This record gives sequence, C-alpha cells and structure tokens, in this order.
Amino acid sequence: MPQFAHTVWSQWHDLAVPAGFHKLSPADYPLDSSDLSQITIYVQPYMTGTEFLEPVKAMSNLQILQVPNAGYESALAYLRPGMVLCNARGVHNASTAELAVGMAISMKRGIPEFLRAQNRGEWNHKPMGSLNDSKIGIVGAGSIGQTLVSYLKPYEVEITTFSRSGHNGSVPMVNFDELLPTFDFIFLIVPLNDESEHLFNAKRLASMKDGSILINVARGRVVDTDALVAELNSGRISAALDVTDPEPLPPGHPLWSAKNVLITPHVGGDSIAFEKRGRAFIEAQLQRIADGLEPLNIITV
Repeated sequence: MPQFAHTVWSQWHDLAVPAGFHKLSPADYPLDSSDLSQITIYVQPYMTGTEFLEPVKAMSNLQILQVPNAGYESALAYLRPGMVLCNARGVHNASTAELAVGMAISMKRGIPEFLRAQNRGEWNHKPMGSLNDSKIGIVGAGSIGQTLVSYLKPYEVEITTFSRSGHNGSVPMVNFDELLPTFDFIFLIVPLNDESEHLFNAKRLASMKDGSILINVARGRVVDTDALVAELNSGRISAALDVTDPEPLPPGHPLWSAKNVLITPHVGGDSIAFEKRGRAFIEAQLQRIADGLEPLNIITV
C-alpha cells in the first residue's frame, strides 16, 4: 500500500489536496463500513452533529480533527492526547452576519406581521420602526462580530461591541450590565462555554429596554429559554432566533407560540456561500500542513 503524508477524509470527493496527500470521501470510503484507522485528517461534514463525530473514536491514527463551524463545543469530548482540533473561524462570517442584519430589519419593519397579514389577504398599512437611529449592542467581538459591525455601519446606528477581554476595540463584559438597558438591539454572537451558557438569564432579559429586540445567532443555550418565553409573552421585548435550546425545537414547544418572536432553523452559516468558502478554507488548511506550517484556528483547551 502506498505511503502518504496524510490521508484526508472530507465531504468533497473532488477536494484539491497537496501532493503526497490521499483523499477520501463518502463516495469511495463510507464511514460506517471502512477501515478508519487510515485517516489522519478528518473534516467533519457540514451541518452534522455527533453522529459524524462518533467515527472519530475508530480513527486510531487521527492527528487533526477539523470541524466546519466556528462553534466546536461538541467536538471537545472526542479529543485524545496528541490530537489537534481546528474550527472554521471566518468561513461563516458573511452568511451569519447577513442573516443577523436581515433579522434586525425584519423585526423593526414588521415583516413577520405583514407576512401574516398577506397570508390572510389583508392590506394592513401601518407605520413601523426602523433599524436606523438604533443603539446596538453586540456581545462577541470575534470575526463574525467584526463582520456584523461592518455590515451595520452603513446604517445610521450607534454600535458598541462587548467581549470578555475588551479586544478589537470592544468594551469589557464587566461593563455590560450597566449599559444593557440603553440598547434597542442586542446581538448575541459568542461561543458556547461555561461562561456564556445562560449569559442571558431572567435578570438580564428583564433589564432590556422596553421595545428592544434580542437577536441570537450564537448558540441556543446562551439564552435561558424559559426566561425568554416568559419575557416575550409579557409583550415587553421581541426576539429573533436562529438558534434555540433545545435544538431542533420540538413541535408544541412554548417558544413556537411565544409573542413577538421570529425563529429560523439554524441557517445562519448554511447558505450557498459555504460550499465555495468552506472548500477553499479546507484546501488552504491542507496546503499549510503540507508546507510544514501550523494549521489555522487551532482550539486550545
């Protein structure tokens, strides 16, 4: 059997790999019936959960686990000593920020209400709000957060970003609570970890300005769902959610019928933009490895 520098498994059968690398894909090497010990670099297929992380347990020679998302919390349980975990930070910036802005405009301009009126055949003319002249707080100053800032800047808005460390020109999170009641919009775009789980609890939700809008394109567990449902049903605030807890949101869950909420099924990064950007990122990542460079986006745990 020929010896390769690396054997790479990815979702793309036609992925361009460096000389000396061997590529595998579902088309020729199904995970459920193949010898997974050959794989040294595993690229988890996009928009798959732990079902496609479980095979990592049989990849006895795996060196690099590459997840296709910015989020990586699900992969942590599958790491072994000597294995490197990388995420795809940067790949989803444009799509996720685009959806977040679209949600903000939709909520302010009353698109969900007008759509319901359209379905009833009603011409329901009424003045609505505007994204312009809003005061915006963005919790998370990473690459997606910075892209979101750039997408919002053309509007006449005031933007404040927050992060734990105060990097990238952001305000440290220790100052967040005193400023929270001043914002018309709060965008959540932080990774899920012990510090961010239920970051938006009942107390913070109650501190939001009357009429303000919470937009979550991070992870569902960043928000306390029960507290959010209660606050939404009070009619005091609104929310637009691309992520929920639990997820998928089951039929009959109270969040479906809560007041003033727009829900999309975790599609922030899942646009046609992923195919081009995701493939380009993985090909560049493999070339770095072939050139003897450290992979991009190594997660330190």
